[in-house]
Amino acid sequence: MGESLYTELEWLPRPPEDFAQRCRALRELTGEAGREVRALASFALDENKLSRLAKAIEALRATSGALQPLTPFRVGIISNATSHFMVPALTATAARYGIALECVEANYGQLMQEALDTDSMINRARPDVVLLAIDYRGLALDVAMGNAGAVVDAVERALDELRLMRDAFRRNSGASCIFQTLARPVESSFGSLDLALPGTRRNVIDLFNRKLSNDLAGKEDLLLDVAGLAETVGLSAWHDPALWNIGKIPFANSYLPVYADLTCRLIAALRGKSRRCLVMDLDNTLWGGVIGDDGLEGIVLGQGDAQGEAFMTVQSAALALRERGIVLAISSKNNDEIARLPFRQHPEMLVRENHVAVFQANWNDKATNIRAIADELSLGLESLVFLDDNPAERRLVRDMLPEVAVPELPDDPAYYARTLLAAGYFEALVFSPEDQKRADFYQDNARRVTLQRSSGDLDAYLRSLDMTITFRPFDEIGRARIAQLINKSNQFNLTTQRYSEAQVREFEADPNCFTLQVRLIDMFGDNGMISVIICSCEADQWLIDTWLMSCRVLGRRVEQAVLQELVSHARNLGIVRIIGTYRATGRNRLVEDHYAKLGFTECPCQTEGSTLWSLDLSTYVDISLPMKVVSSPT
Repeated sequence: MGESLYTELEWLPRPPEDFAQRCRALRELTGEAGREVRALASFALDENKLSRLAKAIEALRATSGALQPLTPFRVGIISNATSHFMVPALTATAARYGIALECVEANYGQLMQEALDTDSMINRARPDVVLLAIDYRGLALDVAMGNAGAVVDAVERALDELRLMRDAFRRNSGASCIFQTLARPVESSFGSLDLALPGTRRNVIDLFNRKLSNDLAGKEDLLLDVAGLAETVGLSAWHDPALWNIGKIPFANSYLPVYADLTCRLIAALRGKSRRCLVMDLDNTLWGGVIGDDGLEGIVLGQGDAQGEAFMTVQSAALALRERGIVLAISSKNNDEIARLPFRQHPEMLVRENHVAVFQANWNDKATNIRAIADELSLGLESLVFLDDNPAERRLVRDMLPEVAVPELPDDPAYYARTLLAAGYFEALVFSPEDQKRADFYQDNARRVTLQRSSGDLDAYLRSLDMTITFRPFDEIGRARIAQLINKSNQFNLTTQRYSEAQVREFEADPNCFTLQVRLIDMFGDNGMISVIICSCEADQWLIDTWLMSCRVLGRRVEQAVLQELVSHARNLGIVRIIGTYRATGRNRLVEDHYAKLGFTECPCQTEGSTLWSLDLSTYVDISLPMKVVSSPT
């Protein structure tokens, strides 16, 4: 397994023989075709199949609602190279991630013009993001050899050009930007000296990529690491001089599927669709052999044995994911006590019981266990990845739980970790201290669920949690996490409005907006930020634009505490009424009765697709809360 892992997307199942017929049949579907579109996009598709599916998607787009429940997203594309060939691949690949992608493509080479002209094609389209698909030939980075100062100046001029485009797009269309790192060319002038000698292309591009990632991306804009992808697959394979000379095509056609996948992972992460939990099988996945048959001494795991070291690599990868906040869970057909033996007693075991949030070892089918894991963690199935060496189990979970990501695995366990990580299920836009603690949050929540089950008195249980809820307005410290929650929360989200980090900053400064970020601590630990509120002020009433909450704190009276805080601030400002909106999406049925339960009255005048609810503050009465409340001034 080498280059083919990336050219053929080997973590995905092979497309069915009737793929073409199923694409044609999409046009005949009545109602929502989005689920079948996503199912077809979830295979390993080459350039031709991506194009075929993209044509079917475009045909469906003409019919209102045909692509539901896929999430609409519009991307503008500017490039110094030919970008037409990217559009079908991006459109079809985005469906794999639950995105109905619309691409607006600028004319060839019209970079600065598209950004600065308020009436340009991209600015008129008002995309969600603009992809700056620029390679090293699109920036003036040629400088004299040996002149380190000239290298720094050239890199800064190139970055200033990108900043100018970024600011213009943000001003003229409200869009954020996706910046690409530059895949350096293969050709070397000085051999091994190229990296160190100022002015060589390798030296200049290396500096540019480092400064791009540090100075421009990762704040309100995004970084697409094309250089990393090109180096992974091999620069000599990535760059095709003949294709560039013939059609100004920036990389070899065989890498189009993985380029599109890399780009769409980023877009999906922007919409909160990255996975958050890795569910692992045990026998022949975390160790070699069958613990129930071979015993503790008979399983293959540890240094000095090629296969044993391969399974240690899988465990090491799992722990690295946990370190960045991915929750670990176990689903195994085994007796629970036997399955736990290696975690407790095997000296070479890296993953231990304290690393695992939920441990399901029984004789139920894997789909049933995975549902139980999702329930215990208060996560949607679309947040889970299932790692299992057994193709029959993988097929079962794919068929019964299509929301769960299930990577194909090769025969050799040495490549399990590489395949899992190549799939990019856990794409991240930011990494905060709160992200680092997320695995602990969910692990603590599983312990809360266990405590609740053992307690017959809900009020006593809630009091025993020793909760402290903290309210404060939006601020710079919480901004990235607020944007992250806004874009990934689906179930407890009354309107599913999506806002970028730049838009969150605008809410902070808007005197006609009232904002809250909510945190919760209890006896098990810090739950982190668990709720976000945005209200707009109109005369003597507040309109709740956004109210979302983490599902892991459901049933703990947090909703009542949030409303009580809202009412308190509203009354102080002379507000007499709060209006809430519920907009059904198919994924937020959980909160369709949210306002009714809080004492709001349904308004007779409704808007299409939404239900309006009103709370008269003169009739609202505070209730006793099972938590301490800490409120910062707004």
